[in-house]
Order: sequence, then structure tokens, then C-alpha cells
Amino acid sequence: MTETKADVSKAPDNFDLTCETLIIGAGAGGLVAALAADEVNQSVLVVEADPVPAGSTSLSAGLIPAAGTGIQASAGIEDDAGRFAADIQKKAGDQNEQALVDRLTRHSAPAIDWLSDTFGLPFSVITNFEYPGHSRKRMHGLPTRSGAELIDTLRATCETAGIDIVCERRANRLFFEDGDVKGVAVSRPDGGIETIGCDKLILACNGFGGNRMLVHQLLPDIENALWFGHDGNRGEALLWGRSIGADLAHLGSYQGHGNVAHPHGILLTWAVITEGGVQVNKYGRRFWNEAQGYSEAARAVLAQPDGEAFAIFDSRIASIARQFEDFKQAEAVGAIKKSETLEGLAREMGLPPEAFAETMASIPMNGVDEFNREFGSEALQAPYCGVRVTGALFHTQGGLRTGDNARVLGEDGSGFANLYACGGAACGVSGKADSGYLSGNGLLSAVVLGMLAGRAPLS
Repeated sequence: MTETKADVSKAPDNFDLTCETLIIGAGAGGLVAALAADEVNQSVLVVEADPVPAGSTSLSAGLIPAAGTGIQASAGIEDDAGRFAADIQKKAGDQNEQALVDRLTRHSAPAIDWLSDTFGLPFSVITNFEYPGHSRKRMHGLPTRSGAELIDTLRATCETAGIDIVCERRANRLFFEDGDVKGVAVSRPDGGIETIGCDKLILACNGFGGNRMLVHQLLPDIENALWFGHDGNRGEALLWGRSIGADLAHLGSYQGHGNVAHPHGILLTWAVITEGGVQVNKYGRRFWNEAQGYSEAARAVLAQPDGEAFAIFDSRIASIARQFEDFKQAEAVGAIKKSETLEGLAREMGLPPEAFAETMASIPMNGVDEFNREFGSEALQAPYCGVRVTGALFHTQGGLRTGDNARVLGEDGSGFANLYACGGAACGVSGKADSGYLSGNGLLSAVVLGMLAGRAPLS
């Protein structure tokens, strides 16, 4: 992680180049915004700091929650935006702005159907396990269930449409006058500076998790966690927003994850827990209600001795998790240990066998445990699996407050005429801390707000 500066100044007399819609960031939000703007015949330019588009999207499972899609209907799943909105607010303790929740959930199905029907993205719904907090199966993903596949597919779709994506250009200065955005300055790898004028600017540069100073200031309870996000997330959108009087909300909100294989640094799907797995500490003891969710798990795991835990599951659950590329990578590097007995698994992972066996024997099938977690009837069976994990910070969820069409709002509630935000640059719907995060919130905000921002008319 690093610190960064994001300057604001008046526009130069002349720009090196101009476009109608300028998008900063070629992650999922930025590329979806580009497709939407191109569809309404705006000239589009996307600038990306990395050598190739990747960002936080590539580090995720690439799953987007949506309610009422044609894909769900084909799978026999009944769902709607109202139910989705209620799930989001329940998880976040009603801390979210209802208008934003309604906007995201109402447009979630149209966004997925549009990407699927218009551009041929082969989404399908995950149907063989439940995500915490979702009352319906609504997580849509591409075949490999990887964010890398999602970003590569979106990039290829933009290239086919003839949309210009210029990489290795980091935006570091916002040109702003009389309440309007005029353009940005970007730095090249050789140290040179280029100025780009625009009629509309979309901030798709994610959050501030890669900025150590801002994490220390705003997320002190997770600042010492493993940083598992993209280092390019340096908080330019937040810093520019502060400078021009934009309304910022829920800056203490973030997505953590308490199931990152350690020391391998590979994300393990939470399906290993939701399907009946548990977490134990180095003493072989469980320590919390794992059903709460993987974001809360980051702090729960980091609070254990050595800041680590062990995820315990079995071969049945492993067969479900194997649909994710990350899980297969963890198996390939030997992060996942296996044994025909619990004693053998304990020895493989360095756990005290007797205490571990006692812990596993105490799981109340068809009952509720001391942490208030409810278990079903299917007990873990040999062969058993386990992996050492730690807690991580994935990305921030607070940011610029947005209104209709993802337009950035000022502190007085009015909207900036030509400034928009999506994904981690915008305030999401995860409440005020980590416990409000509902699986997929980040990509939901990226895709839906990106689509709305791209379609917004030029000022």
C-alpha cells in the first residue's frame, strides 16, 4: 500500500486531446460504463493506470448479484428487486440510503440481461450453495467463476466495439471550474504529462484500500490486515471529492475476508463454510459463528493467536468449491491438506489432535451451537480437508455519494453537472463498517452504476 496525492486545479488553455465521455479505470465498472456510453453514441476514452486492465475485479470471483434476471427464470428461481433490497438492508442493519439500495437492485437484472443478451456474456447462476444473507440464489458468474475471466471478457467486448482503452496512464489531477469538470491530467511511464478534456467524467478508479494513510485514518480496526486488494486503489476519487465539496459517505465501510490461504495468499470460497465447514484456531477450538459472513471473518480470524485460523471441511464440500479457479490453485500448491481421519488432519496442520477431535465432535447436527450457528443434518465425513487461513482487507465500500444516473452529489445535496462515479469510487450499500457487506456488493455497484453513468446524457 502507498500514499498518493490527487490535485485539483483550473483547466489549461488547451488540452492535448478531448473526448465526450472520459472514464478513469478499466475495471468492471469502467468497462461497463464504456459499453453503455458507446451504445448511446458518445465518443469514449478509458484511461487505466496498469499495463493491462485488471484491477480489483481480477482479484475477485467475478460474481454479480442480480434479482429477476432471465437467467434466474430459466433456472426456475423466483426473485425480485424488492426481496433483494430487503436482504441488503437486513445485512447492513438498515444503515444504507434506501434510494441507493432501490436503484441498485432495480437495475441489477436489466444490467445482467443487457450484458448477456447484447454482448453475449455467458452468465449462469450459482445454484449448488448459498451465499450468506441472500434469500435467493442470485449470484451470476462466468464459467470459471473468476474475476480475471470477467475483466478479460469485458475488455475484449470493448475492443470489439472499437472503444479506446489507453493503459499506463494514471490520472493525478482534476481540472475543475465553476462547478464543472473540465478534464484530467494523466502521467505516463516516462514521467510525461498529458491533459485530456471531456464533457463527462466517470470515476471508476475504485476505493482507497491501497492508500496506507487513508486506511490508517478511516479503517483503524483492519489496517494491520493482509492487503488483498489492488495496489492501484489509492483513493483519488475520495481526495478529489473532498477538494471540490462532494458528499462522502460511509468511509469506514469495507469488505474483509477471513478465508485467505496463508501464507499462499489465495482466496478460498466461503462455500467451504456455508456448506457445513467450520473454522478453528491453533488450539483446535472454534471461536465464532462462521455463518455471519466472510467480511466479518477477517476481524474474527485476526483476533486469534498469530492472526490465523484453519478452515475445516470435507471432500463433498471440496467438490463444490472446485468450480472456482482459486480453489483449484490452492489445491495445486498444496495449501489444502487432506486426511482420512480427524487425527491425521490435525497432525497435517499442526493442531492438537485431542482438542480438535473434541471440537469437531461437539458440532450439533440439526441444532444450534454456543455461538448461535445453526447446523443441518449433513456432518463432515472422511476424507477431511483443512487449510491455514488469515484475515484480509479486500476493498473499501465508502465513497462519493451518488444520485440518479450515478451522478456525484455535493455536500448541499445538489448534483455535479458532469461528474459520475461507480464501484469503489462511489458509496456502496454495505452500511458503515464490515458487517453490512453482502456478497457481491462491490461488483453490483460497479456494474449497475457503471451502466447508469455511461448512459447518462452529456451535459
